[in-house]
Amino acid sequence: MIKLILRIVALCAASAAAHAQPALYQIDPEHFSVGFLVDHLGYAKVLGMFRESSGSYAFDEKTGALSDVRLVIDARTVDTGHRRRDRHLASPDFLNAGEFREIVFTSATAKRSGERTFVVEGQLQMIGKAQPLTLNVSWNKSGKYELPGTDAYVMGVSARGSFKRSAFGMTYGAANGWVGDTVELIVEFEAKRK
Repeated sequence: MIKLILRIVALCAASAAAHAQPALYQIDPEHFSVGFLVDHLGYAKVLGMFRESSGSYAFDEKTGALSDVRLVIDARTVDTGHRRRDRHLASPDFLNAGEFREIVFTSATAKRSGERTFVVEGQLQMIGKAQPLTLNVSWNKSGKYELPGTDAYVMGVSARGSFKRSAFGMTYGAANGWVGDTVELIVEFEAKRK
C-alpha cells in the first residue's frame, strides 16, 4: 500500500512538473543594445546600433527551455555616429525605414548547445522580406537585481549572429565592394521576469 501511495505521489509530481509554465521575460529597453558591423571598402568595419528596441521571450530556468522569442527594432533609430550616413542607411538604398519601420526577429523554440548556451533559429523580417537567422545565445547571469530601489529578478543575455543583406534585396554598394554584404549582429540585454 505504501509503495502504491508513493508511486501515485511521484506520478502527480511528474505531471505537475510537465505542466509547469516557463516564466515570461520582458527585455528592459534601458539595457537593450542591438549593434552591427559591416565592412567598408575592405579597410575597416563600420560599427552601428539602433537606439530603440524591445522584446520578450519565455524561459524555464530549471529545464533550460527557451521559447517565444520576439525582438523588435525601430529601423528609424539607426546610428553610426555620422548623420549623413545614418540618413542614407535609413533610406530606400538600405533599410527603407520610412516604409518599413520595424525589424523583427521571432523564434518559436531554441536548442540548448551547452550548460548556458543556446542556438536560436528563427526568422528575421526586414524591408518587407523574411529570411532565416540563427543567433548563438549565452545566458550570462540570473538573479535578484543588486541595484537599490528594485526587487526585480533579472536575466542577462548576449547573442551573436550574421546574415547577408542582399537576401533582403539590400544590394547598394555590394557588387563593387563599397559596402560589405555580411552584417554581423551584436545583441546584449537584461530582461525582467514578469
